[in-house]
Amino acid sequence: MTPKPPESPLTDPADAAALVTPADAATDALANAQVEAAEMKDAFLRAKAETENVRRIAQADVAKAHKYAIERFAEDMLPVKDALEKTLEAGNVSLDSLQAGAELTLKALQTAFERARVVELNPAGEKFDPNLHQAMQMVASPLPANTVVAVFQKGYLVNDRVLRPALVTVSQGPGAT
Repeated sequence: MTPKPPESPLTDPADAAALVTPADAATDALANAQVEAAEMKDAFLRAKAETENVRRIAQADVAKAHKYAIERFAEDMLPVKDALEKTLEAGNVSLDSLQAGAELTLKALQTAFERARVVELNPAGEKFDPNLHQAMQMVASPLPANTVVAVFQKGYLVNDRVLRPALVTVSQGPGAT
């Protein structure tokens, strides 16, 4: 029988773990933490760059929207201008044809307003609303108090925002002096 060679101290995994010193474990943990920190830093820098790109693109889009917002409305106003120029170019025209041309021009203007969501405020007979109307005077009237009696100038809204308030006369109510 041949003698058995002595076993290497590293052949048994339990013995190998015993050979790792606490300093070696700390060094491995530190190395792993440094790798993880480098990966996190890289991910952070990439996310930061992406956020900056999105912000820059959004700013450019907003600037473009502001710059060209009026373009569609201006296109809708061109037929109105053309109609007015044609009217002024016309020589001797009858009052009826001039009135018909003015009505067509007004219709083109109303179409342009509708497309731009400009809404006319003509509040005659409605309850006075200080958010939409501006009272120019108050008069005694058989209508209930705070009712719009007359409209001096129509008001306009753009997307539910007051562009110009309606200038109105408001009733003080029956029996007011």
